[in-house]
Amino acid sequence: MQMMNKALFLLSLLCASTLVIAQENDSISLPDTNLEPPDLTVNETAFKKDTTKTFKRVKLDGIAAVIGDYVILDSDIDKTLIDLRSQGASTEDVTRCGLLGKLMEDRLYAHQAVQDSILVSDDEVNLTGERQIQSLVQQIGDMKKVLSYYKKESEADFKAELYKINKLRMLSEKMQQSIVSEIEITPEEVRQFFNKIPEEERPRIGAEMEISQIVKEPKPSKAEIQKVIDKLNAIKADVEDNDASFNVKAILYSQGPSKSTGGALGSITKESGFVSEFKDMAFSTPEGKISEPFETQFGWHILLVEKIRGQERDVRHILLQPEITQSTLDELKVELDSIRQNIIDGKYTFAEAALNFSDEKETKNDGGKLRNPQDFGPRFELTKMDPTLYNQVRNLKDDEISHPILEQDPRGGGPKYKIMQVTNRYDEHVADFAQDYIKIQQLAKTEKQYKAIKKWMNEHIQDTYITVNESNRDCDFANNWVKE
Repeated sequence: MQMMNKALFLLSLLCASTLVIAQENDSISLPDTNLEPPDLTVNETAFKKDTTKTFKRVKLDGIAAVIGDYVILDSDIDKTLIDLRSQGASTEDVTRCGLLGKLMEDRLYAHQAVQDSILVSDDEVNLTGERQIQSLVQQIGDMKKVLSYYKKESEADFKAELYKINKLRMLSEKMQQSIVSEIEITPEEVRQFFNKIPEEERPRIGAEMEISQIVKEPKPSKAEIQKVIDKLNAIKADVEDNDASFNVKAILYSQGPSKSTGGALGSITKESGFVSEFKDMAFSTPEGKISEPFETQFGWHILLVEKIRGQERDVRHILLQPEITQSTLDELKVELDSIRQNIIDGKYTFAEAALNFSDEKETKNDGGKLRNPQDFGPRFELTKMDPTLYNQVRNLKDDEISHPILEQDPRGGGPKYKIMQVTNRYDEHVADFAQDYIKIQQLAKTEKQYKAIKKWMNEHIQDTYITVNESNRDCDFANNWVKE
């Protein structure tokens, strides 16, 4: 089913590269040690600006294609193939023509982003490079080994190379976001999309389940809270009075996931996905200043506003969590055991107990029902579930309630106890419009996004200076790069 395949392919591309840039997207995977290490040679030569250098590069690598001001070298295709293998992707069906087409798409997005004044700040690009370097140092051992592995003479050369690569990637991502960001889908469009799919070609939906939970989060004592506040104030004073490094303090003491990056969170806006208390403090602290200690659901923080650029703030923070005693955790376990037994005895339903007793704001008002982060629906497909979540519920029978489960909050909020229940199960089945509306809606929206991108691509290929090397003109490109 060509329409569905295109939609699914686009969805995979969008999920991989066009969503809001998260820290994990900045990481670099090491290539397989049996492969030739990439040398990260500069890929984007300004073709029109220095023809002498361009012709010298032709002799070394050969130009595969030119998109606007971007040059794609033959070696770029080789390095892309190495990158795919290093990430564990199967390259059996990958062709040089296919890789070249994808590289040309990326350059066209980046080229048009510049034309449309879609900006990526230098600070944002540099911070991404710093994260990547720190990740590599952790994997390989030290900076000298990293430079040796990537055949770079100095850290400055390596950073310059990463800057060029990341700038192009981030421009491309922002351009793609701008194309699809305002696309919505109506219920009637979803119905028409579904009805166009022949019955024999409708996708099969794997076995799914709906899950609810009741969470109890321990509350630290006033004495433990004061210890944390005093420690944060001491760190703040040492930085302000003794010129100590905030970055180093974060690496040494912070308990948040940004610890390894010196507390760096990059550029944030009032629309960024941080809790309101954090954003309020970030936007009320002057540039170059450190905030007073403040509390969020994750613990206690101080933050440093490194730079203010209009409605953006470059922020570092240090997170400390008050110690939770074992006796406090034991009390929560006893409380949840009591709640569980009362549900079993029929004193109240699981949903009523979630509303009245759960500490998890996101689920308590919805009967404790968990939402799938992929589509925000209530169902979890068994083969695609987070392994930790799957292991917590895989042995539960219908309507059975688990015994209390101790879990470390993956968001950095400390330990918590919870009880869980599988509220509905769905066997593997052919997609049904009513039963699987959310999934069908996402596929319909994805197809609409695909058409918008295809239309955008066709229009801008015609308006952009593009040339493809003679040896690549016989490629069966998905787009009309040779403008036939």
